[in-house]
Amino acid sequence: MCNLYHVSPKQEIERHFRLIVEPKLAWPEGPVGPFGQGLLIRTNAQGERQAVAGQWGMIAPHALQARPSSRGVLTNNARIESVAERPTYRAAWSAGRRCLIPAQSYQEPNWETGRNIWWQLRRADGAPWALAGIWSEWVNPLSGELVANYSMLTMNCDGHPLLSRLHKPDPRLPADAQDKRSAIQINAADWDCWLQGRRDEAMQLLRVAPAEMFDPSPAQQTDELLARLRGRDGPEQGLLI
Repeated sequence: MCNLYHVSPKQEIERHFRLIVEPKLAWPEGPVGPFGQGLLIRTNAQGERQAVAGQWGMIAPHALQARPSSRGVLTNNARIESVAERPTYRAAWSAGRRCLIPAQSYQEPNWETGRNIWWQLRRADGAPWALAGIWSEWVNPLSGELVANYSMLTMNCDGHPLLSRLHKPDPRLPADAQDKRSAIQINAADWDCWLQGRRDEAMQLLRVAPAEMFDPSPAQQTDELLARLRGRDGPEQGLLI
């Protein structure tokens, strides 16, 4: 899963996604966290790509407020395996309200040293990520304000040579059954199909990005730290620092 990401600069999004960002659009400042103000790309009534500001965290139908009252309830990530059944997401998924989430980078935790090291995941080619999402619109019952909102789709990445290294492992589960989660990159050739295609066509596009698409710097830095720890403590001492 992902709980923090950075939106790419406006001009980069316009160039990469081939769209015009409206001048009045409120641009996200700094990193985007759960229920923060982010950016999504969807198609308008004319079938053109459109950048829209919205809340990163889906608002449940008939909700009385934009975010759940419990701090433990997060809706910024939606599992692709259950998106069609979960009450918060199923209407958007059924209606084909799919979007792209443009991200300069997104953050995930690595626990291989025994403590968390945040990896900033960027593309090796420097281009923005186009992450798969779903979107909806919610009307505030008190003010009448229309609030765009969206969730990032995730899928299992157990066995991935890079992404399986992320997130704290559950010691009760075997390595191949951790159900670690990954955001889903949509390739440029598939954007229109993802945004406007049939649901079965869109499902065929959902796959974990290959390891070579990622900037290797975070993994290399962690590998160097692990090598130093092994050299200092020896394998019998463990890697806790």
